[in-house]
Amino acid sequence: MATQEDGQPTASQTPAPGRTFISWTSMAILIATAVASVRGLPAMAAYDWASIFLYVLPAILFMVPVALVAAELASGWKGGVFVWVKEAYGDQIGFFAIWQQWMQNVAWYPAQLAFFASALAYVFDPSLANSGLFTGLVILVVYWFSTLIATRGVDAFAKVGTWGFLIGTIVPAAALIVFAVIYWQDGGTSHLPAVGDAEWFPKFTGLASIVLIVSNFLSYAGMEMNAVHVTEMRKPSIEFPKAIVLSVVLILFVFILPTLAISIGVPGSSVNLTQGVLQAFDVFFHHLGMSWGTTVMALLIVVGILASVVTWIPGPSKGLLLVGKEGYLPPRLQGTNSRGMQVPIMVVQGLIVTAMAVLFAVLPSVQSVFWILTAMAVQLYLLMYMVMFLAAMRLRRTHPDVKRGFRTPLMPVVGTVGFLGSLAAFFLGFVEPSGNADATPQGVYILILVAGIVVLGVWPFVLYKLRKPEWKIDSSPDHTHSDTPVQEG
Repeated sequence: MATQEDGQPTASQTPAPGRTFISWTSMAILIATAVASVRGLPAMAAYDWASIFLYVLPAILFMVPVALVAAELASGWKGGVFVWVKEAYGDQIGFFAIWQQWMQNVAWYPAQLAFFASALAYVFDPSLANSGLFTGLVILVVYWFSTLIATRGVDAFAKVGTWGFLIGTIVPAAALIVFAVIYWQDGGTSHLPAVGDAEWFPKFTGLASIVLIVSNFLSYAGMEMNAVHVTEMRKPSIEFPKAIVLSVVLILFVFILPTLAISIGVPGSSVNLTQGVLQAFDVFFHHLGMSWGTTVMALLIVVGILASVVTWIPGPSKGLLLVGKEGYLPPRLQGTNSRGMQVPIMVVQGLIVTAMAVLFAVLPSVQSVFWILTAMAVQLYLLMYMVMFLAAMRLRRTHPDVKRGFRTPLMPVVGTVGFLGSLAAFFLGFVEPSGNADATPQGVYILILVAGIVVLGVWPFVLYKLRKPEWKIDSSPDHTHSDTPVQEG
């Protein structure tokens, strides 16, 4: 919907009577639902009160800029990241951007399922959480089972995501806060320093002491997915900033309080990156004589993670399929089944996940592999975000007349802050966090990370070089700007 600078619809684009708009509060909840997760909480719990700073900083430097910039791009051009970047820098760089967006999810799946394996271990035998073989097998079985569900079509997983989020994220996060307060009031020993003794900023003893902040960039990633709905708001230029403010408050509330709850129950030096949430529940429930409670929470988390994986498996790969049909992927990878699901691409991503799962069985530390895969996913996503910020600033200069339903205030400042924040996080990502007791030697860690980024991220250039005219199956135009609400590919 085209709008004037004040956010009001233009006369030629007056909405049809009875049209439904997304309220700014609904948009805020939509953003918060997509971003909030309990998986990354243990990484910050080791910093107790300083974790607040480590949550707020990337929110300012990354989450808010991503939301504002993506909202402008989505309200001016349809087709998502590929089209945004293509309009600014050409189709090869656009293909590179959408590829990194897809591939970071492929790297994210094993890390997410390692958290799943840790929760599942608590149901049967907590010691299994440290077994690389167990973790690797769980990743393989659950991922391929989730893929099978996803191939059944939208109806098979449409409601899974919503209920899984409520059951597996909101309930455990709220339970952490509630039981931490009950534990503390019941005389339990708190490992969180008193407010008067709090250190609000992390101690700087080298880059490794603060590099965990990088994980929070991925925690806030994905905002561009929801920005495509900005044109469905009644007054985007007024309401979307309000939605951003409310969503930031909600997300920080979900992240910060449960993290401090973990700090109450578990000493910072003992927090496990994959088991930290359940470690805290274990302390709280044992003190309250409810040992069975940890098993219940573990089951809820298992349900939530399974739902998120089932929901995300077909999502990003769908975007890659649509771009592939424009001639950027071989015909064999453009196939779909009778339900319209991109099975060949899902099989390819499954094979990559399988190779990554082997790392858990081969390398000695589950925590180290978990962090390597998490960092790898962050790095790939940050490559896409850096290109997106540059594209947004360039399009403001080269395509000033394209109608945008929302315009980012102070675009040069917002875009530059987002780019520099992403760039700094990218370089920090090559330093393994000091909080990991089973850390991989720094040189080996960098080598594995660089090799993974190159192997996973170089393919758009290879495929672009090898592409042939007959690869283009879908000749429908998808490279234009639009004034109407659209879904990102």
